[in-house]
Amino acid sequence: MNFAREGYLFIGIAALAAALAFALALGRRSWALWLLAVVITIIALWVAYFFRDPERTGERGAGLVVAPADGRLIMMTEVDEPAFVQGRAIRLSIFMNVFSVHVNRYPVDGTVRYVQYNKGKFINAAAEKSSLENEQMSVGIESGKYRILVRQIAGLIARRIVTYSKVGENVRQGDRMGIIRFGSRVDVFVPTDARLLAKTGDLTTAGTTILAALLQ
Repeated sequence: MNFAREGYLFIGIAALAAALAFALALGRRSWALWLLAVVITIIALWVAYFFRDPERTGERGAGLVVAPADGRLIMMTEVDEPAFVQGRAIRLSIFMNVFSVHVNRYPVDGTVRYVQYNKGKFINAAAEKSSLENEQMSVGIESGKYRILVRQIAGLIARRIVTYSKVGENVRQGDRMGIIRFGSRVDVFVPTDARLLAKTGDLTTAGTTILAALLQ
């Protein structure tokens, strides 16, 4: 299994803690310490599981918008997006829980034209207002005649957003664009005339699930 590079330190610390706990339990021959060692090992396994980074394949195409994140599609709302789209757009919001793969992927091919980090709150990422008020990183992609915006949003537990994107770089649909640690949300803004192929409540897989089709 592949792991996101941002998780190597956490995985290493958790594995070391588990090893030390077992060594202490073995030396003291204490059932309480053995139990503690087992608990720490379970936590270490969960940390490794959280930072898993599986390869993803799926349908690709200039007219398709693929999911940027694993999780559940919790909202589909028409909104104003003045920063990059500069007009009306449909915002599709994907909520990731702590068991989701947290590596995010580009929904379309194109050129990165906008990267903006905003400090903010850490309210529940499933809430409507979190798209505007929470700490977030926005990445705008020019894809043919369309402007597609992806917004990584921190949540109650998430405290670290990582984005690889740089203005001017060409990106490919389905490639890794970043990661958010420990539960969060990703919004993708598509044109209002896009044909939506997913519905609220659907489970999504980053780089695989098709969210919408763009008019060509």
